[in-house]
Amino acid sequence: MFQSALRSALNHRIKAARRTLATVTPSARIQKLLERKAPVDIHPEVLDALHTNKPVVALETALVTHGFPAPENYALASSLEDIVRSTGSIPATVAILDGRVKIGLDKDALERICHVPAAKISRRDIGAAIASKANGGTTICGTTVFSAAVGIKVFATGGLGGVHRGAEISMDVSADLGELARCPVGVVSSGVKSILDIGRTLEYLETLGVPVINYGKTRDFPAFFSPRSGHQVPWNVEDPISAARILYSQWQLNMDNGALITVPIPEEYEAAGLEIQKAVDQAVAESEQNGVSKSGKDATPWLLSRVAELTKGESLKNNIALLKNTALVGGQIAVQYQKLLQEQDDPIPNISPRTNLRTKNAAEKDNNKSTDAELVIIGASAVDVTASHAGLANETLSVQSTVPGHVSVSLGGVARNVAEAASRVMSDDSVLLVSPIGDDLFGAMMTEETAKLGMRKDGFITQKEHRTSTCNMILDRSGNLVTGIADMGITENLDVKKALDIVTKNKPALVGFDGNLSPKTMSTVFKACKEREIKVLFEPTSLVKSTRILEPVASILAQSGTGVDFISPNLLELGRIYQEAREGSLDLFSQPQWWKVIDTFSLNSQFRMEVEHLARMNVSDEDTSRGTLSFLVEQGVAQQAINLLPFFQHIIIKCGRTGVIIVMRVSESTTPSSTWLHEISNLKGRYIVSQGSSSERVVIAHYPALPVEKVINVTGAGDSFVGALLAGLVKRPEAFSHHHSMTDIITLAQKAAVLTLNSEHAVSPRLSDLNVLV
Repeated sequence: MFQSALRSALNHRIKAARRTLATVTPSARIQKLLERKAPVDIHPEVLDALHTNKPVVALETALVTHGFPAPENYALASSLEDIVRSTGSIPATVAILDGRVKIGLDKDALERICHVPAAKISRRDIGAAIASKANGGTTICGTTVFSAAVGIKVFATGGLGGVHRGAEISMDVSADLGELARCPVGVVSSGVKSILDIGRTLEYLETLGVPVINYGKTRDFPAFFSPRSGHQVPWNVEDPISAARILYSQWQLNMDNGALITVPIPEEYEAAGLEIQKAVDQAVAESEQNGVSKSGKDATPWLLSRVAELTKGESLKNNIALLKNTALVGGQIAVQYQKLLQEQDDPIPNISPRTNLRTKNAAEKDNNKSTDAELVIIGASAVDVTASHAGLANETLSVQSTVPGHVSVSLGGVARNVAEAASRVMSDDSVLLVSPIGDDLFGAMMTEETAKLGMRKDGFITQKEHRTSTCNMILDRSGNLVTGIADMGITENLDVKKALDIVTKNKPALVGFDGNLSPKTMSTVFKACKEREIKVLFEPTSLVKSTRILEPVASILAQSGTGVDFISPNLLELGRIYQEAREGSLDLFSQPQWWKVIDTFSLNSQFRMEVEHLARMNVSDEDTSRGTLSFLVEQGVAQQAINLLPFFQHIIIKCGRTGVIIVMRVSESTTPSSTWLHEISNLKGRYIVSQGSSSERVVIAHYPALPVEKVINVTGAGDSFVGALLAGLVKRPEAFSHHHSMTDIITLAQKAAVLTLNSEHAVSPRLSDLNVLV
């Protein structure tokens, strides 16, 4: 009774507080602007995002009107918007055009503000610029004002203004600082410009009551080009959710001030940044000698121009890197902040790491979605019964006996795990699992628990004549699989007609399927995808089932001359597939199509020598004790993969602690925009590119494994890797056409695998925090 009454009272107070806070919601703020007929135009996409509680990130335009020349400024502005979108947030680039405030720009408006004469708009300039129907690029101050006006919570930018050197005489203090004190916006910045007085800037922010939080492992305040200014701040966070919670806490308390979240320069630019800082110091000294330092607002442009001159443009490159980095982090924080807002309907908000993919309300809705899926994953979903040994250290698992341990029941199955991982990373309804279940207790459990996770359940196909797949696994004390029994017959008997109907209805961009399907079903699915120009990925699943793909490949090669777009084997599966293709009954290496493709590679002695050089490289630059990549040559891994390229265009080899090896083919006919066509081998970058006489290129790239603190469970790491990989490919379809984007996707997949290695779950719930990387 007492607990019930207490909970009721708490809920009443929370609802009352929320009604009070409702006046500061984006919709309420926008309504006030409309009532006053304010000269503000909100882009339809941004307006929809604000009304429907989607994450939005503001971007300034003073950097493109006054910081970078055309056409570089337009390319940079477009790139920043793309980066924000890649996180799942909506970019809202802010400017003034013809005296009207623009919150979000279409392509034409963005191009226009990058080329027309424009004023630099701070708070003091807003009224005059509007009244005179001027064009203007908004500074950090101006952008913060407009962000707060419409309820945008996160603004990503470069270097913040601050207290100028000698301000005790000149009183030259940037308006950026005061705006942080009066606008409830989280400004994600690379620190303050190193030409400023950083110590006094931090003192002034403290006086204003503005929290300064460093985004990293330390509390070192960054100095734009340098990750460390020599000054410490009181707080730091290491991930987007922690930063978002700070902004969310301020919102809960109805605080009017913002927060400064500082993101240090990326590590790869740190060394160059230290050299640039020397140029900054020289430019400051020169400005004091020639009197420019006393010229007020003209001092900063002169100093920045002089630094660019001294560094021969290197400072501009680092500046762009900083801007891109803050756009990425800003988008990530905005996504997490919006999730916290969506969770506020829970009676008592829970801000610990969530197990649901989405919010409670979303999970409680009917998961039979009508929206089309961008990614369809076909294969096994199973109920996993896992037994873990927990006896004494000297006890071992033995036959005809039992040992103390733990038994758990959870959802599993390769396709299901992959789908959950992809759903967590994408955090929306665009992932659909197509899988058969029985009309039994485990089938009901599968449907119900999938819905609770917030995943779609409209891809389940009930087949009454079969049992729901079940897998019983025995793990040792270290979490490694000792043995198990899998009852997966229903997947091999998938109703392929119903499965294809689902694919046809959704029109996905990508279909993934696992090795639990029968070769006949794979052939049918593969053919249907090829006819609809849908890319496919095959996950081999196990050593025994890995070769099932060869029959479908042989069939489709005979018809269209093309193979599977992506395959993700481990080293053992790669070897097994190669052996079967070479020596099996299909005799694939004798087919005319195989010879034709191999000949187009024109691999010469130079390429073979580069393979040998790559094989001599250390597995890790940080830990040389882990050996080299010699297995590429000694175990024939490179040769095996190259010989399989006529059947699989991209081979992503999971090598465990050794990392990931990518072997792929690129051609002008299939990927004319690929930058790999113009790349040369770069052993320092861990990739080699063939330079044969034809337009075909073979690329081999190595990605070292990410550090793993503790291994709790290895069973779902590979599935999490593949799920995150698929999510990345959906968001960036051409990711494998460029070195940097391919690196981003593989790193994302590796992070997903590491999170699951550290988790007791088949797929770590923390993968939901990775959606911002896509």
